[in-house]
Amino acid sequence: MVRNLTITSVVDAVVDDLKAQVLARELAPGLPLTEAEIAVRYDVARASAKAAIERLVSDKVLVRKNHKTARVVELGPADVRDIYDTRAYVESEVLRRLALRRTVPAESRAANAEIAALWARGDYDIAEPDMRFHTALIDALGSPRTSAIYGSLAFEVKLCMAQLQGSHQLSPQIIVAEHARILDLIEAGDGESVAHLLAEHLARARELLAGALGGTPGAEAHLPSSALQAV
Repeated sequence: MVRNLTITSVVDAVVDDLKAQVLARELAPGLPLTEAEIAVRYDVARASAKAAIERLVSDKVLVRKNHKTARVVELGPADVRDIYDTRAYVESEVLRRLALRRTVPAESRAANAEIAALWARGDYDIAEPDMRFHTALIDALGSPRTSAIYGSLAFEVKLCMAQLQGSHQLSPQIIVAEHARILDLIEAGDGESVAHLLAEHLARARELLAGALGGTPGAEAHLPSSALQAV
């Protein structure tokens, strides 16, 4: 079946559509994707299909070892812990610096309000506004290179969250409360407290996801939220 695309460039359109399918889990982890298959699926030239695969491998959407067929990335507990620990390294320093400036981006407040609205109607599909909340904080630093480093993790983080979406393990109540507390601490200029809360926030998601992917979750998965206790 040929899929319809909104064309920007052929390669960009194919890449974007395949990413969307991976995030929606329409393409299962470990599924092989060949140039010939992509060329037929999208009715594009083999050269365009090859370029799309190379981009997807570079973006860590597909993996290819020893020149073999590219496959949809399959994350395990160790991958998740590395992704989330890397996030913590970058984000904690950014939040400390934002606290020094007392800079609270409006985009983060808007994204958290959107999560709260989704939660109010029983919708747990919050990965996209959650990433906007965190990305807006990174971008508020005003460093293109820091934003680029964080952006390189974005797809993997979204993929991690997508794998928990149907399980209701990530509580929107806790997420909204911790996001709001993070913004309050930045506004108050309390860099160390906001970094500590961020570590708690990311560690809970990290360990819940590691458990969902077959690992043994750490104690952080089930610790009560300090943001809820502070209310």
